[in-house]
Amino acid sequence: MNCEEALHHMHEYLDGDLNHVETVTLKKHMLTCPECNRFFRELEMTEALIKNTTSEPTPEGLTERIINSLPVRPKRQSWFQWVRRHPAISVASVFLFVMLGSFLTMWNQDLELTVKGSNLDQLIIGDDTVYLPIGNHVAGNLMVRGGNVKIDGQLDGNLVIVDGSFQTASTANISGKIYEINQAAEWLVYQMKEIFIPAAQ
Repeated sequence: MNCEEALHHMHEYLDGDLNHVETVTLKKHMLTCPECNRFFRELEMTEALIKNTTSEPTPEGLTERIINSLPVRPKRQSWFQWVRRHPAISVASVFLFVMLGSFLTMWNQDLELTVKGSNLDQLIIGDDTVYLPIGNHVAGNLMVRGGNVKIDGQLDGNLVIVDGSFQTASTANISGKIYEINQAAEWLVYQMKEIFIPAAQ
């Protein structure tokens, strides 16, 4: 056995993992090698010191004092971290929120009667009523906002009533569709159709 093997066997011997044959071989080597014998005695003394030392009891409250002395990390709110990771979505959301708010305030602001279309001279416009009499003809779309519509004549186009109601007589002839819009969401959908559908055609 050489010194390197003996060193390896010394650690196994002190751990109690060395079998009887290897223990005898190790002891024979240490009798012939004073260097390995000296090193083995030092290892034995070190192990004896470690085994005989008594552990000091931990002072009461030490853990709490250590934890309390650590600097407090500022807690970030999870929504703030999400905003920092997705700036484009955050900006777009704020923009949509502001636009929706301004749209809803404009929706309730404009309460007076508004009439849009062609051949408006064929209509009789009162305080809150738009009337298309018998025998009169309007070519094109007619939009009335904030009032009531009564149709007895002929309308060649769509009729759009926003925040109002309509009546048609048996003599009325409307060649297009009738859109009755009484909520801001419906108005927004109608405006989007007016913008994008003609652009696609």
